[in-house]
Amino acid sequence: MMMSSSSMARSSAPSGAVSRARAHPLGRRPLGLGGRGVQGVSGRRFQGVLRLHVAAPPSTSTSTETRKIQPHPLNDGRVGFVADNTSNVHVGVAEPESDSNNNICTYLEPWDPASPYANKEWTVYRGVAYDLTPFRNAHPAGNVLLNLAVGRDATALFESYHLDPAVAVKRLQRLPVLEGFPVHLVPRAPYPNDSDLYNTIRERVKNELFPDGAARRGEHRTGSEWAGLTVLVTFVSTAALYVSTANVLAAAAFGLAGAWVGLTVQHCGNHGAMARDWRINLFWGAMDDLIGGSSLCWRYHHQVSHHVHCNDTDMDEDVYSAYPLIRFDARLPRKPWHKYQHIYMWLAFPFMQLAFQVGDLKAFFEKRTEGAVMHGAAAWERGSILVGKAAHYMLLFIVPCMLHGWVAACVGATIYMMIQGIALASVFAVSHNTFTNKDPNLLEVDDTRDDWGLQQLITSANWGGRVGCFFTGGLNLQIEHHLFPAISFMHYPAIAKIVEEEANKRGYPYVHHKTLPSILGEFIRFMKTAGEAPDSVQSSFPPAGGLGSAARQSA
Repeated sequence: MMMSSSSMARSSAPSGAVSRARAHPLGRRPLGLGGRGVQGVSGRRFQGVLRLHVAAPPSTSTSTETRKIQPHPLNDGRVGFVADNTSNVHVGVAEPESDSNNNICTYLEPWDPASPYANKEWTVYRGVAYDLTPFRNAHPAGNVLLNLAVGRDATALFESYHLDPAVAVKRLQRLPVLEGFPVHLVPRAPYPNDSDLYNTIRERVKNELFPDGAARRGEHRTGSEWAGLTVLVTFVSTAALYVSTANVLAAAAFGLAGAWVGLTVQHCGNHGAMARDWRINLFWGAMDDLIGGSSLCWRYHHQVSHHVHCNDTDMDEDVYSAYPLIRFDARLPRKPWHKYQHIYMWLAFPFMQLAFQVGDLKAFFEKRTEGAVMHGAAAWERGSILVGKAAHYMLLFIVPCMLHGWVAACVGATIYMMIQGIALASVFAVSHNTFTNKDPNLLEVDDTRDDWGLQQLITSANWGGRVGCFFTGGLNLQIEHHLFPAISFMHYPAIAKIVEEEANKRGYPYVHHKTLPSILGEFIRFMKTAGEAPDSVQSSFPPAGGLGSAARQSA
């Protein structure tokens, strides 16, 4: 079903919703389902068409033969196996190589303790393995971000974090190359620099917003200092009020301040986007530990799993970690209770902060989040999980308990967690869960999987403008954040203009709502549709971890 821009204005779409989606580039007609999934119209006129989207996979079945949802083996950053009816086969790995005498060559996995590379800090960039050891303590963004690259193909991380990739590549290529390294055993990451869309947008951002070498000087990482100071003062003030009074209102205010920290300074600090100095970013990132999270777990969960593989049912931890309680994607097996998830999710969201804490402790012992193994995490980073939890509960519970009694402390801590959970969920959940973001006709084709920039554009959604940017640390401009995670969020409104222009030129969807209530409305409708959508026999993503034909050909 298609509508012209004039007919859309007369449609029954919610008046507050905004979509700047144009005809999508894949040449397919998305599935329609009555009036569900209608993207509303923007306040301005635009050319192109509006399409109706449904969360169900293109090919569905009511069969109960569904795959077991669990962390995909490629999330380990290592080879995995899957069983079929006849034999065990490698997942995403090339066939064994032969030498000149046609003898089969076998390899030890580089993570194997007996491998000569087991004790090296190796990474893979575009099919070449490098030893990162000489770069230790010399990385401009600090070791905590460098550690994310250890033990995996870091191409997507590397290319999406450097606004001037040519300079960064020159420094990388000075590192020792590990000759004979079995690169074919390392799952291939996406290659952002192969995206014409991404390259074009990045060049415009660099030339128009950070000209005359500003990007090389790291000026794109600055600009949010005053916002950070405002958040810090608010957090400290509400913390002092809560500790001194431990009443309900103080606890609620403290919870909101904690959520503000979580949305803004810790998030941007852990991306290395609050300052040019890595020490300042480390300080802001550690605020996550103080509000109840873990900066280490966040970096692996959020940056390695979610940002690189956004809305991939196998690789993006945010898609499947809440399953089977919540079905964020209709490509996951349906359970009977999912048809009510748009209602009961609001009872679950208040406990999101507590769920993160349980996950952090689990990650400490297992040395992995649900979406990524912590191959490069230093011992002090793992220790920060426990130190951070101790500091958090000292502030949230122990000191108030000593001053006001355990009843007041328990009530205050509960209110803090619930308020923070609702606030965080209301912002995070809407960012990638609209009908366009999960449309299988847009996602499950190689045109999208092979174009990292297009994938980020399609799987993210925006709302609001500069005011929302200030209060959410740029998370309301999620498209721009996913394309440029290492740029200070205060630059996102300017970047958004460039991204939307380039999307419109190519006829790509650019989802933007005027307000948070508007996108929340679509999110609720999407969750209802996703909960009711027919079951799928298995994930529609290929076993190569959601990558497209380019990845399968090079594996």
